[in-house]
Amino acid sequence: MKMLLLLLFCLNSVGVMAEAKYEETPYQEPKVVFDFFLDDPKKMASALYWLRSLMNPLMDSPYDYAPEFMELKVVIHGTEIVTLAEKNYSTYKDVVERMRYYASLGVQFRICGLAAQDYGYVHKDFYDFVIVVPSAITELAHWQQQGYGLITPQILDKKYSIEEIR
Repeated sequence: MKMLLLLLFCLNSVGVMAEAKYEETPYQEPKVVFDFFLDDPKKMASALYWLRSLMNPLMDSPYDYAPEFMELKVVIHGTEIVTLAEKNYSTYKDVVERMRYYASLGVQFRICGLAAQDYGYVHKDFYDFVIVVPSAITELAHWQQQGYGLITPQILDKKYSIEEIR
């Protein structure tokens, strides 16, 4: 009898581990403020994938949200601020064009005025799709008080390829 119960338990456990359940969470139209504070401007490309990872699934079926129904803001106040200075276009062209594309979909890119000042920039140094605000921290607090969810991308240096650790 004990052997039979053990066998049934083992068979039942294998069946449970055979497949994960898929769920289409009932997402609502997002109100999100992203906090970009990066230690290397080259990480801006990776940080923008966080934005894409939020938008693309919501624009696809079954959600089918149009971008104009997503309230998304990106507050920039780290080294990545240099990517938005027009004089650096040749260095950051790909990232700038991705941001310009997202801005055309309604994403707001907001730069900390204090950080801009630290880098010696004035508002005229930035692209026309950028909004300079007084302070990143104050800006983040403001949008959270308005009901926006906060997402802070963490961009790590990749040590292993997927194939190596799979």
